[in-house]
Amino acid sequence: MHTPDASRRAFLKSSAALAAAAPSLGAAPADAKAGGPLIAYVGTFSSPLRDVLPTQVDLPPGNGRGIHRFTVNRDTGALTQVGVHELGTSPSCLAVNAAGTRLYSANETDRVAPNKEGTVSAFAVDRTDGSLKLLNTVSSGGAGPTYVSVHPSGKFVLVANYFGGSVAVLPITDDGKLGDPTDVKADNGKIGPTKATNAPKGSFAFSGHDRTHAHMIQADPTGRFVLHVDLGLDAIFAWKFDEAKGTLSANDPASVALPPGDGPRHFHFHPNGRWLYSVQEEGSTVVLFDYDVESGTLKARQTVSTLPTGFAGSNFCSEILVSSDGKFVYVGNRLHDSIGILSVGPKGELTLVGEEWTRGNYPRSFTFDPTGTFLYCCNQRADHVTVFRADRKTGGLAFTGHYAPVGNPSHVVFLELK
Repeated sequence: MHTPDASRRAFLKSSAALAAAAPSLGAAPADAKAGGPLIAYVGTFSSPLRDVLPTQVDLPPGNGRGIHRFTVNRDTGALTQVGVHELGTSPSCLAVNAAGTRLYSANETDRVAPNKEGTVSAFAVDRTDGSLKLLNTVSSGGAGPTYVSVHPSGKFVLVANYFGGSVAVLPITDDGKLGDPTDVKADNGKIGPTKATNAPKGSFAFSGHDRTHAHMIQADPTGRFVLHVDLGLDAIFAWKFDEAKGTLSANDPASVALPPGDGPRHFHFHPNGRWLYSVQEEGSTVVLFDYDVESGTLKARQTVSTLPTGFAGSNFCSEILVSSDGKFVYVGNRLHDSIGILSVGPKGELTLVGEEWTRGNYPRSFTFDPTGTFLYCCNQRADHVTVFRADRKTGGLAFTGHYAPVGNPSHVVFLELK
């Protein structure tokens, strides 16, 4: 009989085999060096706080208190909480500008008057201790914003509204505040089926094929094009970006289709800028796309599973990250509660080489520290962040034994202080 303990032992065995293949566990890239004090911000799903926003109701409600702030031990990876900016609207995704002076949060609510929309907040960062000061909060252009990113120009914040099925462009003013949207695009198209094309055997995974659900938005490395995924439409949209006006216009073609029902959720560019990897929430797959930098177009080349051979049942993929050296891709498996580890071949092709148990359940996202030495996993339903040491030669992850308690953690970003 397959038991949870047996499953955990299998994870540990797989990870141990990866780690044993190299003599120096957790070696950082040669060009990555630890700098000054390091701060980690953890965005959470947070229940309404009467002393902050008494009329708000979050989607979904959670145990977090807002944006939690930690100091990071550079040697062990351990997190020590030093503060929290209370925010009762579920700041579930965070982004820091290139200068490290501003932080932006997507507040995943749908109750902001008058249009029942979500919001995005701008914060000033104190560069001595990392504390936050709210600058302003503006409408996200739709309900339930679930993702924010800063455009490479540093002049705009891009936001994806999951419950609103739209994306928006928010201008950044000279003082770091956010202006009203310069553009909002509503997703349109045929909703995919409730059964994923590539679903594992016996899967009942169903999440977003009830309507349009914009799940992620980010510019390509050049900033000339902006890509966003809609999980319900099983598509990745491509936009030409007008930096002077802060507007989006449809590229040609305007989108690329993923297999019906598979549900694209997040994507990540390879460091070479020519390969893009998309993870599908309900199909439990990663698709490798060739990306044309000049035209902003995508062409699918490979599809691989995020799960070990023989897996059966339901699983919901979450995060995807490419290592800074481009040698490995990491994917989150919720319900299987693992981080899948895939090696990158000379032409970008992927091979699943193992997985690591997250030491919690429902890993929503994970992030590397600036040196690539440690990986931090947000176990949403376990109310903690777990820390792993990464082996840069084999891709293996070794649990450090460190748990950081955080109510319903969703996203981690880092900032190096002076």
